Amino acid sequence: MNRLFKPYLQAGGTYKGGKTLAELGTDRKIYKLSSNEHPVGPSPKAVAAVRKAADNFHFYPDRNGARLQTALADFYQHQIPAGQFFTGNSGSEILDFIIRGFLGEDLEAIICNPAFGIYNMFSGWQGATVKDVPLLAPDFRLDVKGILNAITDKTRVIFLTSPNNPTGTYIPRADLEALLDQVPKHLVVVLDEVYYRFADAPDYVTAMEYVKKGHQIIAVNSFSKTYGLAALRIGYGYSTPEIAAYLLKYNRPFLLNQLSIEAGIAALSDEDFVQETVAMVRSERTKIYAALDDLGVTYWQSQGNFILIKPVMDPSKFVPAMLEEGIMVRAVGNFGAPGCVRVTIGTPEANAAYLKALRKVLSIPA
Repeated sequence: MNRLFKPYLQAGGTYKGGKTLAELGTDRKIYKLSSNEHPVGPSPKAVAAVRKAADNFHFYPDRNGARLQTALADFYQHQIPAGQFFTGNSGSEILDFIIRGFLGEDLEAIICNPAFGIYNMFSGWQGATVKDVPLLAPDFRLDVKGILNAITDKTRVIFLTSPNNPTGTYIPRADLEALLDQVPKHLVVVLDEVYYRFADAPDYVTAMEYVKKGHQIIAVNSFSKTYGLAALRIGYGYSTPEIAAYLLKYNRPFLLNQLSIEAGIAALSDEDFVQETVAMVRSERTKIYAALDDLGVTYWQSQGNFILIKPVMDPSKFVPAMLEEGIMVRAVGNFGAPGCVRVTIGTPEANAAYLKALRKVLSIPA
């Protein structure tokens, strides 16, 4: 091995996302329910802002994310000041900032599979050791005791996701508080809450109140899910004044392009669009539960815009069979959920097509 290269970076994996419709190379009608994208399209206010900004491509963008941070502080009703927000090109880049800021060789991170693979991959890119404390079967509950037992003097980051991708489950308030009350001060807890707007459990909680109390917790968010801006790659995080100031050091000049800045600011004001999105997803989610019950398909109730199922057919056969019926779905064995498939909640039309295809592929009589 070339001594010039970092061995842990060479050994690291690469993220394998779901295919785009363009990659399929077909003119057939395909319902893409594999990537948890917005079911309808982007925020109209964001689209209008992008069109207006397109007249100024010859100018450099804002030097930093200050205007978007201010808009975020407004959106969160000034529970924390703008300086406690930090922005980046997607939620994944926010995670990258955190991982580069707190992890490195001879340090450790804790993940809880099934989980988003970026946590493990990006941590490995920094030479960190990753410990897995799996979610508890059968309902994917957080193993608070297991996490606490896995912490060592080298632990610097604990990755949590609520609602969790790919399971759709969430961390109840009592479990999160039990963990936060016992973790030592030499680490940070990262709460990835990119699906939080879809959650309706009475004991669901975001990181905001714990940031306000001074816990060493960092929230990660995205404009991809409820605002429909996945292609623009806009993400943000928030934390305590000390942690936010530290992570803002990664805010290199002209980090965000102008289209992303303008779209993000406009989207934050498009609350009617978000409310309509959330209402549709929650309504369709309930309808799909009833259909899956009728079909006898194993699934887990979700707080996100997707549902995890476990078909009787192996995913290696199930996924292509569904595609033949015009439905793209995602096998999530690589997320730590072998035998399971994640299906995005789409429009009523898309969901009806999905359930029809599901019945056919699994040979369930009508």
